[in-house]
Amino acid sequence: MNRFHCRAACLCQSNIISEARKSCKGTRLDGDRSLKIAPAFESAKRIVLLALGLLMLVLALIGAFLPVMPTTIFVILAAGFFARSSPALERRLLDHPRFGPALRGWREHGAIPRRAKVAAVAGIAFGYGVFFLASAPGAVLALTVAAAMATVAIWIVTRPEGKNPSHDRPAR
Repeated sequence: MNRFHCRAACLCQSNIISEARKSCKGTRLDGDRSLKIAPAFESAKRIVLLALGLLMLVLALIGAFLPVMPTTIFVILAAGFFARSSPALERRLLDHPRFGPALRGWREHGAIPRRAKVAAVAGIAFGYGVFFLASAPGAVLALTVAAAMATVAIWIVTRPEGKNPSHDRPAR
């Protein structure tokens, strides 16, 4: 390639770049354009998180009536999804007379009330009993499931209990 061809190639490249800049009308080529896409993404993300929060509330409602399905974890998840999508719904959950104190205790201290711990560990034991009796597993599977459930139960029991509401009552 001679000198003339190199100059022509350079000139052609610079013309292509300048034309690309003109066609963008003020949009920089270094990624500034992605900022215009972000609000649409944020809106879609908010809608998905809101839908997940509502789904978690439905599952919590089902769990309130079915003894084998938990309620609290779904309410905690709903509050987490609402925190990122709908502060008004999050506030309603945190101010709820039944679920609010447990949610605030979990957020502030990672606390699980004693009554919830007892219910969770009893549910785990009941679930293992049903599993063991209904499926008659081999020794390896029975011990593996028992170890997994025991690990979860130990984790639950070792969480702080938070403030006991009965201590807040005035003495008579």
